Amino acid sequence: MENIDQVLADQPSIQEAILRLTQTFPGAVAFSSSFGQEDQVIADIIWRHALPVRVFTLDTGRLFQETYDLMDLTRARYKQPFEIYFPGTSAVERLVAEKGVNSFYDSVENRKECCFIRKVEPLNRALEGTKVWITGLRSEQSDNRQNMPAIEWDEQRQLYKYNPLIDWSYEQMLAYLDEHNVPFNKLHKKGFISIGCAPCTRAIEPGEHPRAGRWWWEQSQKECGLHSH
Repeated sequence: MENIDQVLADQPSIQEAILRLTQTFPGAVAFSSSFGQEDQVIADIIWRHALPVRVFTLDTGRLFQETYDLMDLTRARYKQPFEIYFPGTSAVERLVAEKGVNSFYDSVENRKECCFIRKVEPLNRALEGTKVWITGLRSEQSDNRQNMPAIEWDEQRQLYKYNPLIDWSYEQMLAYLDEHNVPFNKLHKKGFISIGCAPCTRAIEPGEHPRAGRWWWEQSQKECGLHSH
């Protein structure tokens, strides 16, 4: 297996980097999209250049209607398929039966339990057999993402994680969306910078951190467990 550092040693463009990764790991490169602005940038690069990357998303069952609308709009725009993974029915039924529909408001532990059932477990299923996982993470998004490299080894899942936008600024991202007329969630225009599940996301006020609107009722690192180190 070719050393992945050598594949990206000359700091190629995102398009070229993804192409090289698909050539190094044929049929084993996947991109997870939550249909946020960053993810729409990467999806546009993948589909506009016909890169052989499997694209998937997670439907937690608690998403905003605007997110579902964007899924349909994106499908219509690019005419490309993407896979949708759902949480296990029995696990959700057990959680709701034991703790209620909104147990995540009661404690950080309950919230992380809900995130694990609705997001982490489906993600782990989606990544089975994958060698390279492409994400839309940016270092500005949260404190624990500031030191993330562009390429890293995910020991838990035994795969490489490629974060092509990790050094992009918010302004760079918006400029790309505008230049290429990429569809994005209407909620972004209403103060929702980071969009997750509907009951766990609010708009932020001017000057607030971009992740302040996620799980706003708790003091935490504002992570769901998908990208924990």
